[in-house]
Amino acid sequence: MIDILGSYYDWIKALHVIAVMAWMAGMLYLPRLYVYHADAAKGTELSETLKIMERRLLRFIINPAMIFAFVFGGLMLWVKWDYFMGEGWMHAKLTLVILMTAVHGLYARWRKQFERDENTRPAKFYRIWNEAPTVMMIAIVIFAIVEPF
Repeated sequence: MIDILGSYYDWIKALHVIAVMAWMAGMLYLPRLYVYHADAAKGTELSETLKIMERRLLRFIINPAMIFAFVFGGLMLWVKWDYFMGEGWMHAKLTLVILMTAVHGLYARWRKQFERDENTRPAKFYRIWNEAPTVMMIAIVIFAIVEPF
């Protein structure tokens, strides 16, 4: 099985990168919607529209993209386990991926709070959290491309 997957490794890597790009696009956009939502009065047309946008973004783009990124990334690890697991940069990258997944979970929790009109945080809170995926993404890309250690 590993030999078959190995012959498609470049395709698996390409699909992994595509999934990660979609995941990150959503992770960068969702908290921006939260910034607007935090400033919108509860029950207004804007608030209700943002609820729909947030739910659809999370369910139809961010969640599936994360799952595909994990599947294709996992396949890459499986095929080249020895190469990757002996490298410190891979451990650092995977640690940041776990942190990114935790941020994803926070974003999902906050979406539910907005859905129930229970948000109490100001827009500035979400502006700050909008930067977390950016910082992690930069570090992940550097670890994966430069392999600094």
